[in-house]
Amino acid sequence: MYKYDHYDQALVDARVAEFRDQINRRIAGEITEDQFKPLRLMNGLYLQLHAYMLRVAIPYGTLDSRQMRMLAHIARKYDRDYGHFTTRQNIQYNWIKLEECADILEELATVEMHAIQTSGNCIRNISSDQYAGAAADEVTDPRPWAELLRQWSTFHPEFSYLPRKFKIAVIASPEDRAAMRLHDIGLELIRQDGVLGARVFVGGGMGRTPMIAPEINPFVKADDLLSYLEACLRVYNRYGRRDNIYKARIKILIHEIGADEYRRQVAEEFAHVKTLGIDPPLAELERITAFFAAPAYDAVDVETDRSDPDFAVWLDQNVKPHKQAGYAIVNISLKPIGGIPGDATSAQIDVMADLAERYSFDELRVTHAQNIVLPYVAKRDLYAVWQGLRDAELADANLDLISDIIACPGLDYCSLANARSIPVAQKIATRFADMDRQRDLGELKLKISGCINACGHHHAGHIGILGVDKKGVENYQLTFGGSGAEDVSIGKIIGPGFDEDGVVDAVEKATEVYKALRQGDERFIDTYRRVGLEPFKEAIYG
Repeated sequence: MYKYDHYDQALVDARVAEFRDQINRRIAGEITEDQFKPLRLMNGLYLQLHAYMLRVAIPYGTLDSRQMRMLAHIARKYDRDYGHFTTRQNIQYNWIKLEECADILEELATVEMHAIQTSGNCIRNISSDQYAGAAADEVTDPRPWAELLRQWSTFHPEFSYLPRKFKIAVIASPEDRAAMRLHDIGLELIRQDGVLGARVFVGGGMGRTPMIAPEINPFVKADDLLSYLEACLRVYNRYGRRDNIYKARIKILIHEIGADEYRRQVAEEFAHVKTLGIDPPLAELERITAFFAAPAYDAVDVETDRSDPDFAVWLDQNVKPHKQAGYAIVNISLKPIGGIPGDATSAQIDVMADLAERYSFDELRVTHAQNIVLPYVAKRDLYAVWQGLRDAELADANLDLISDIIACPGLDYCSLANARSIPVAQKIATRFADMDRQRDLGELKLKISGCINACGHHHAGHIGILGVDKKGVENYQLTFGGSGAEDVSIGKIIGPGFDEDGVVDAVEKATEVYKALRQGDERFIDTYRRVGLEPFKEAIYG
C-alpha cells in the first residue's frame, strides 16, 4: 500500500497546524461559527445533533494494522470507545470535543492519516473495489490509479470550491463492487487492443434526485486519463449551479444540457487541457505503482477442513475466491444481529488490526457496505482467523444477506436526518435472525437512509427504506428494485409509508412474496424484475 514521502507528510502536518490555529481562534471568539464552518468542514469536522463528528479519510478504503490501531486509540481516548465505518470507505467519530480535534489530527498524522476533504464542496475520498489486487476478474489493480487521483485532487486549486461535493470511484473488474455508476465520476479500467484505459461515466449519484451516470467516453487511454478528468471537472465547475443547492450536482447539469452536449464540451476542453502537460510522467506512475506490488505469497493450495459446522457456514458466506492459489479474501461483517451497522468497538478494531498483521500481509480494506476485508489470507489460516473473529463477536456469516444492512446514522446523530435508521435496521435484523432463514432468502441487499440525502444508499437497495418526516412523525417509504452493482438500477417507491414496526412487517411480507414466486436460484431483485411491483404491493397493502 502507498506510503507517504516527505512531501505528503509535510502537507498533512502543515494542515494540522493551520487547523489548530483556526480552532483556537474559534474557541477564543475571534471568529464566528459562520466563519469557522467552511474551515472545519474542509477538515472533516461536522456539528451534529449532540456533538462534533469527525470523518477520517481512508483513501480507497486501504489501511494497515498500524493505522487501524490508531483508529482504535482515537475511539478509546477521544470518543465513546467505538468508530463508525461509512459508505465512503471512511470512519466517523460521533462524540468529538472541539478543543481536542487538533490533537486527534496530530495523532492521525503520525500514521499517515488525515481528515482533509472528507467534507466540503470538493473532490471527496476516492473510493474503489475492496477486493482490488486480490480479485481474479480485474484487468489491473485500480489502487495505483485511485492513489494518483487522490494526489491530483487533494488541494487542487481549481476544484477546492466546486458547486457541490464530488465523488469518484475507480474499478477494474466487470463486476462492480463499488457502486461505480452512482458516483459523480465512475471509472472502469479496461484494456482495448492491449492498451490500458478507462470507460468514463459521469453524472451519477443518489440523494434527492437519484441518477445513473451515462457513459461519456467508452475509452480514454490511461496516458490521457488525468487530462480527461480535468476537462470533466472544468466543464462542471464552469456551468454547475451555485445559486441552488438542490441543482448543484453534476448529475443535474448533465440532465439539463444532455449527455451529448456535455460530452462535446468535455472533448473541446480536453483538447485544450492536453496542451498544459498535466498528465504525470511515467516515472511518477511507476513510483506509485511500486507501492502496490503483490505481497510475498508463500502458501500452497490446500483443502479447508469444514468439519466445524459454524466455520463452514462462515466459509461459504463470508470468504471469497482469490486470484492467487492457496489464498482467500475474508469479509468481516460489522452487522451483528441487533447491532448498529458499521460500528466497531476499539477492542474489535484492535483485533482486526492484529489479524491483518498476522494473517493478511498487514493490510485491511473498508467496504462501501460498511464491512471490513482481509484481502490476503492463506487458506491454511482461515480457521484461525475465524476463531479470532468469533472471539471478538465479529464472525457473523451474513455477507450480502438481509441482515447485512447498510444504514446511515439517521436521527440518532445527524442534524440533517428526518427519521431514525438504526432502530429500523436493528429490528429487521432481529426479525430475520435465524441464519437458515437468511440463507434461504439468499442475496438480498437492504439499505436504509434517514433522509433524502441517501447516505444509506437506499436508492440502490434491492429493498430500500427512506425515513421521512410526515407532519412531525417518522414515516418510512419502501423502494424495490435498486442495485449498485453492474446491473445498476434505481429503486421505485411502492406506495404509502409505514411507521417503524409497520415497515419491518412490510419487509417480511415482501420476502414471503419472493419465496412464493422465485424460480430456481433467482435473487430477490431478479424475481422482482421478472414479475413486477404488483404482487408485492398487493401483499403489503392488501
